[in-house]
Amino acid sequence: MRLLTAAPALALCGCAVKVPAGIKPVEGFELDRYLGEWHEIARLDHRFERGLSKVTAEYSMREDGGVRVLNRGYDAAKDEWKEAEGRAYFTGEPSVGSLKVSFFGPFYGGYNIIELDRENYAWALVCGPDRSYLWILARTPELAPGTLEKLKDRAAELGFPVPELIFPG
Repeated sequence: MRLLTAAPALALCGCAVKVPAGIKPVEGFELDRYLGEWHEIARLDHRFERGLSKVTAEYSMREDGGVRVLNRGYDAAKDEWKEAEGRAYFTGEPSVGSLKVSFFGPFYGGYNIIELDRENYAWALVCGPDRSYLWILARTPELAPGTLEKLKDRAAELGFPVPELIFPG
C-alpha cells in the first residue's frame, strides 16, 4: 500500500525545514491543546494525497518528547483507507508553531501553523516550506462558512494560491 503523507504532514524528500518568506508561525502555541484529531477542510493539491477524501491527522506525544503524527485518508477509487505514521519535532521554542515532520527516515519537511483559533484550538491554517503547501484544518469535518472565508482571505493576503484549494470532504 502506498504511503499516505497527507493532511498537513509535509514530510517530503528534498523539502527544506523552513517558513515561507514573509510568514511567521504563531507564537504562544500550546502543544497539549493542539494534540488530538484534526480534519482536513481544504488543501492545495499534491501527488501524495491526490484522490484522498475524509483526511485526518492525529497528533499525540512520543516517548522521546516528539509528536506522533498519524495521517489517514480514504481512496474511493481503490475503496481503501491509506495511512502513514510520522514524527514531528519543534524547530525552535515550543511556544512557536513551527515543527519539522518526517515520514521517511532522516528527511524532514516544514510544518508551520500560521493562524490558529487561540480560544478553542478549533481550527488552524498550516503551511509548509513554501506557498505551494497549505491546509485548512478543523476539529470537526466541517467548518463554519464565515470561519472558512476568514481563513481563505488570510491565506490570500499571505500570497497562497487560494483559488487552487481543494475541498476533499
